[in-house]
Amino acid sequence: MVDWLTSTGLVEYEAALADMEARVAAIAGGHADEAVWLLEHPPLYTAGTSARPEDISNPFGFPVYEARRGGQYTYHGPGQRVVYTMLDLTRRGRDVGCFVRDLERWVIAALAEFNVTGEVRKGRVGVWVARPDKPPLPDGSPREDKIAAIGIRLRRWVSFHGISINVEPDLAHFGGIVPCGIREHGVTSLVDLGLPVTMVDLDAALKKTFAQVLGG
Repeated sequence: MVDWLTSTGLVEYEAALADMEARVAAIAGGHADEAVWLLEHPPLYTAGTSARPEDISNPFGFPVYEARRGGQYTYHGPGQRVVYTMLDLTRRGRDVGCFVRDLERWVIAALAEFNVTGEVRKGRVGVWVARPDKPPLPDGSPREDKIAAIGIRLRRWVSFHGISINVEPDLAHFGGIVPCGIREHGVTSLVDLGLPVTMVDLDAALKKTFAQVLGG
């Protein structure tokens, strides 16, 4: 069984982290079911284990948290659906790379519910959207924007942290960092792509497609 938890309002990052770690400990100890937690944070940046100091300028003065998840700098804020995945990888083969790819596949399946073609790129974790409406890069390669970031951590083979999907955040706030350390491409959202998608719409798509990819 997987518990689906949805928080209304903005959830402070440190409080969310404490609750998430408590749930992960309970799952690992066999005292709680797996969980997927859907929420939004107030504006903030998190630094993953590969974050580089030169990749943050933070002109907005937002709080910066050491997340200890995989990846580099990420922005979280209103209008972005954060999906914390507290799942038992012992049930899923204890293959971290496969699990991350499954999370990408899940996001892609959810985006397809809105006729958005999400794509993955070798060497770049996350989900991307081609932007033929934008001029190509200086080297002639087509532009693409990131719509979802993924960064996880494991404790006793239970995952936590997870996914962030841009519904309608303030995209200017990504300008305070080099998102995920990638300078040559931009960031987009469902609303930026011209789709009037709400959090409720996205949540329904995530719930519908979860079992197709991750089971449970």
